[in-house]
Amino acid sequence: MSIREMGAVLRRRWYVIAPAILLSLLAALHLYRSVPVAYQSQSSVALLDSSAAAKLPPAFGNPISNAGGALVVTADVLIRTLSGADAARELHSLGVTDPYTVGFAANTSGPLLTLTVTGTDREKVLEETNLLTGFAGEQLNALQAAAKVQPAYMVQTAPVVLPQTPVPQLKSRYQQVLGVLILGVGGGFVFSFVADALPAARRRRRARAAEAAGTPGRAARRRSRGRRVDATALLTGYLALAFFIPSNLTLPGLGGVGTPANVFALLALFWYLATWLAGRIRPAAGTRLPRVAMWLLAVSVLASYIANAGRGSVRKELLGADRGLIALLVWVSLVVLVSAGIQDRARLDVLMRRAVVMGTIVAAVGFYDFFTATNIADSISIPGLTSGVPQITPLDRGAFTRPRSTTAQPLEFGGMLALLLPFAVQQAFDPVRRHLKAWRRWGPVALMGGALPLTVSRTSIIGALIVILVMVPRWKPQRRWTAIGVLAGAVACFKVIIPGLIGTITALFASFLSNSDSSTQARTVKYSAIVPYLDERPLFGRGLGTFIPELYFFTDNQYMLTLAEMGFLGLLALVFLFLTGIHQGGAIRRLAVGESDRELGQAFFASAVVALVVSATFDALSFPMFAGMFFLTIAAGGSYLGFIRRAAPKPRSVEFPCLPADQHPPSPSPVPAAPVR
Repeated sequence: MSIREMGAVLRRRWYVIAPAILLSLLAALHLYRSVPVAYQSQSSVALLDSSAAAKLPPAFGNPISNAGGALVVTADVLIRTLSGADAARELHSLGVTDPYTVGFAANTSGPLLTLTVTGTDREKVLEETNLLTGFAGEQLNALQAAAKVQPAYMVQTAPVVLPQTPVPQLKSRYQQVLGVLILGVGGGFVFSFVADALPAARRRRRARAAEAAGTPGRAARRRSRGRRVDATALLTGYLALAFFIPSNLTLPGLGGVGTPANVFALLALFWYLATWLAGRIRPAAGTRLPRVAMWLLAVSVLASYIANAGRGSVRKELLGADRGLIALLVWVSLVVLVSAGIQDRARLDVLMRRAVVMGTIVAAVGFYDFFTATNIADSISIPGLTSGVPQITPLDRGAFTRPRSTTAQPLEFGGMLALLLPFAVQQAFDPVRRHLKAWRRWGPVALMGGALPLTVSRTSIIGALIVILVMVPRWKPQRRWTAIGVLAGAVACFKVIIPGLIGTITALFASFLSNSDSSTQARTVKYSAIVPYLDERPLFGRGLGTFIPELYFFTDNQYMLTLAEMGFLGLLALVFLFLTGIHQGGAIRRLAVGESDRELGQAFFASAVVALVVSATFDALSFPMFAGMFFLTIAAGGSYLGFIRRAAPKPRSVEFPCLPADQHPPSPSPVPAAPVR
């Protein structure tokens, strides 16, 4: 459906869209005038050790301040105490009736606490912040007194930032107003096409009846005007925004999910709904599996969202849950557009080639970052966009700068390239592209494969090894030995051109295997820290997007993060999604008639295995570019599987193994009777 056709539908159904817009404007105006402005005040408190703390155990007499060193554990104990129900009741009796939060100060690793009170009365908020600040010191003294700590050993509190003048929180008010407007306009848009689809369906039925009767109907003479927009064109726009606008640049207030590419994907979902409601597009047969997997994931996300609403979440967690729903809509949009929106295999081939070409450009930018020891994305500034990942600096490992190109982090850079590398290899061997020059076919393979070691991360190397182990053994011996020779030569070139890189990577894995790597130890320690949160809500979790590092910690493991945010139901949905991609790749290979399609199936198989494994090395779906490429490839695998199933030879029946099942055997000709003499 073209833009002109969509405009024509809205003009015809003006009596639906116009009242919806008017009602949403009135509701937004009422909300703006009736909802009071919230004010927020903060103070900061530091914990100071006693003069007797210099004595070593067992002479040291304060078990609280000695629990974890540097008073960090003491601060954590105090935070948990102030956040408990008993402290809330006592504060309520003192007059602190507005919501408050207590947590570690941002961007600090010491015992520095931030106390925040939010309310609608400016003067009362300031008074409550003063009460909360004093109450924190009283609670710390009460904890130590209950532990029979001698006064000389007691930890003290010292306000380092006095309660600040309450600041109006207009952002939340505007977000509510904008949400009402979006809901009203979006609902009017959808219902306009629903109202237009009902009579259109009746016209199509009459046209089919007229054609059956031999008289062409009026609908048969209607022609579409304007340039048609298909799903491949929209997805190309998404890829361009995802690859060439840095992942850390987002729309204000939306966090990491507010990238221009994600917003474009949401608008594309509206296009699909309009086209589907108008009867212009129908999901092709055999492409249902990725949408079923997304349905299971959507159910788990919605269940975790409801579970989060039922517990006492702080404001940051509520906003994180809302962003999780936005991310889900983006993922659904990609899966639906690819698996149900693309009706022509040639257009799907075009989309996959464009994804590989754009990924190659991102890999080339990574080479520039590595050899210049910079991040080119830091110099990109787009008006209206803000950095969702503040204070990004080049990351070093050994003597090398780890590139991230236009992604948010080197791990995302390596993981995304590992997802696309199998398709670059498949396209290089594709007989349809043999007329192209060698550098055009093999350039993407060289740039993507060469950029993976530059990240100096286990994730990238594991991803590259999986691609090699999955794809190379399936090749014919001549190609296999050629590939092994090329890989050996590439390792030698890296050793000569970039001295020390291979040694650094080898040492990285050696320390991992010997369990002497500090980063690995830091990650494994966090695994046990997930258990208390999982015990609280084992089935549905705390809500997608709510396990915020500012409030909790980095998991560096998508499976652990999914357990904390969506429980066992979410983990089941995630694993099913990975297995769906693996199954689709294997099914394409089994059903394929030609060698090119068999290699395409192996590429989808390898990409899905890469996603399955590397998700254990970093929180993969928290990064928008990796998540977008993952769901796009999963949906593309389902779409290709549908095309190949429809083109596969028909199965033979048991009675007539040499004939198609839908073809009836010819009836035997009658034997002529003997002539009567």
